[in-house]
Amino acid sequence: MKDNAYAKIEAKQAETKRLFYKGHTACAGCGMAIAIRHMLGAAGPNTIVSGATSCSEIVSSQFPRTSWGVPYIHVAFETAASVASGIDAGLKSLGKNVNIIALAGDGGTYDIGLQALSGMVDRKQNVLYVCYDNECYANTGIQRSGATPYGAWTTTSPNGKFSLGNITFKKQICEMMIAQGASYVATASVAYPEDLKNKVRKALSLRGPKFILIHSPCPPAWKCDSSKSIEISKLAIDSGMFVVYEMEGNRFTINIKPRFIPVEQYLRSQGRFKHLTDDDVARIQIRVNYDWKRLGRRYRKRFMTMGWFPNLPKVKLGKGKKQEKKPKEDKNKIHLREKIGTRIHGIHLRKKKTRS
Repeated sequence: MKDNAYAKIEAKQAETKRLFYKGHTACAGCGMAIAIRHMLGAAGPNTIVSGATSCSEIVSSQFPRTSWGVPYIHVAFETAASVASGIDAGLKSLGKNVNIIALAGDGGTYDIGLQALSGMVDRKQNVLYVCYDNECYANTGIQRSGATPYGAWTTTSPNGKFSLGNITFKKQICEMMIAQGASYVATASVAYPEDLKNKVRKALSLRGPKFILIHSPCPPAWKCDSSKSIEISKLAIDSGMFVVYEMEGNRFTINIKPRFIPVEQYLRSQGRFKHLTDDDVARIQIRVNYDWKRLGRRYRKRFMTMGWFPNLPKVKLGKGKKQEKKPKEDKNKIHLREKIGTRIHGIHLRKKKTRS
């Protein structure tokens, strides 16, 4: 009994040991740094990471210093998945069993690295791909990515007199991975570290390609207080803007039930959305409601098993603006303008008679 107790204590100590060391140069409140720390804590020391060029590489591996307590390979922006695939092939030939993680931001996943990620899943490589999603190219100057939300300000989708900000909704990357046949697909948030770590452990226990998307706030890009990162992450989930779920095989499960607060509470917590009007916010709420209704229809039986259905906020467009109803015209009534035409700059333009 004592041996088992000591084994559990040692396992717990090994898990809590930081494999992502202090001293990195990430910004205060950086969601990416939090995500990596919990990811490595769950994966353990028997891990190799293929890390794409991104914030994670810049802040953690400036020669001759490193924050990585596991073997880490810095690779090109678009090649995290392809290099991880090569590591998988090499370890198989050596007969070694090691956790392989490909790590990239949303720019290196949704856009630049999508081809390599798709190939990794198609080849059924035994790799866990982790994307930390800060919803822009934060490292290179806060440019728009395929993960940038509708209406958000970035340096390449600025708001202005003739511009709303970003005009597209987030790319459904997880649905793409599910459709392609990944063994395990999940989303997670830095606001719920236990859920994140459980998903990393589960993914690494399975064979084949796995994909985890981690919602990671970026205070400089989101224009928010660095002390509010976790609070804002929770608002994203409670408003339904970010859904925390997992798909293992054909089994869909929502891990954290939202409170379905209005999306306005989440949007107004960040400066990148401050320019949005009430109607803009209402349009985003309509899209969020639509996405949840689509989930409800697709996985109706699972929602019945979970014992709840989305209780979505109501939406009103054009608050305070009453549209005047146009009076119905009598079709039998002959208008004067039809007789004499219209007057432009004092000149009568008679309406041509159509031949019967």
